[in-house]
Amino acid sequence: MTDNTHIPEVHVHRHGAVGHLSLNRPKAIHSLTLAMCEAMIAALLEWRDDDDVKAVILDHAEGRGFCAGGDVTLLRRSALEDEGASGRHFFDVEYKLNHLMFTYPKPIVAFMDGITMGGGVGISQPAKYRVATENTKFAMPETGIGLICDVGGGWYLTRLAGRLGQFIGLTGARLDGSECLAIGLATHYVPHERLSEVKARIISHPDDIEGTLEGQSFAPPEARIASNYAIIDRLFASDRFEDILAGLEADGGEWAAKELKTLRGKSPSACKNVLKQLELGAACNTFADNMAMELRGASRAINRHDFAEGVRALLVDKDNNPQWQPATPEGVTDEMVESLFAPLPADQEWKPL
Repeated sequence: MTDNTHIPEVHVHRHGAVGHLSLNRPKAIHSLTLAMCEAMIAALLEWRDDDDVKAVILDHAEGRGFCAGGDVTLLRRSALEDEGASGRHFFDVEYKLNHLMFTYPKPIVAFMDGITMGGGVGISQPAKYRVATENTKFAMPETGIGLICDVGGGWYLTRLAGRLGQFIGLTGARLDGSECLAIGLATHYVPHERLSEVKARIISHPDDIEGTLEGQSFAPPEARIASNYAIIDRLFASDRFEDILAGLEADGGEWAAKELKTLRGKSPSACKNVLKQLELGAACNTFADNMAMELRGASRAINRHDFAEGVRALLVDKDNNPQWQPATPEGVTDEMVESLFAPLPADQEWKPL
């Protein structure tokens, strides 16, 4: 692990007894690079072993989003240029960061104030306190770029109520702050205008983070997703993608039609892979087991056709017209899905720090 504690893309501060990590890559909505992950790991390890540090704040320095994810254009380049080797290394380090946060002995407070997607989910969900605001836009949109819902999605999504995880993972549904609070992805809801005060109080009283957050929390607007719990559980009940599509088609309602149209635009391979990922993630006994499974899936997925094609359509050429292969769910065989999650060579298997 190189010491990248001091890089411009992550501000690393100490405020008395509180460590402070602030993502600072605003033009890319703070999407994570390898150097950013390494810098955060270095700081967290230093603070973990420092008895004077009592808590950690994680936020973003400026701009409209907390973290839009990992740098997928970098991952696409890896797939095209080095058979995914540098991409696999990025995932390995990113997942070490995710696991370090998940097992961290001191409270981390993540402020999900804005876009929180993909890799942004990976660094907010392990935090003990996850603060949503009226600006929060949470999503796991990986099926739109041929990837799986990695960075811990197999763990977090499968531990939501009912079939919410399958719905969120397949559709890439964007949730606002009140929805995140309602389903447990956030622990508190605080208006954006109060965040500076909240952070100042945490720094002043790191021994009473709970009291500070409770004291500054507001009752959010009613969560829109709450009215759809029953239909989600019914129409996303199957672990077979074809069954979900057939159920949405047969329903005939407006909501079902909208979600059917959404799923028709996603990578059929990625949708089947995500359903398998969530099935495997639900069976994992530890977060580390889940991350090892996701490293297998993600490192292979970036070398398959749909990832390079999905990133091309969304971010490179921006024509929003991906040509998926296979083009239909029926063309995606069980063997294709199973092989994505098969064990890697021993020296490539993921291990925590």
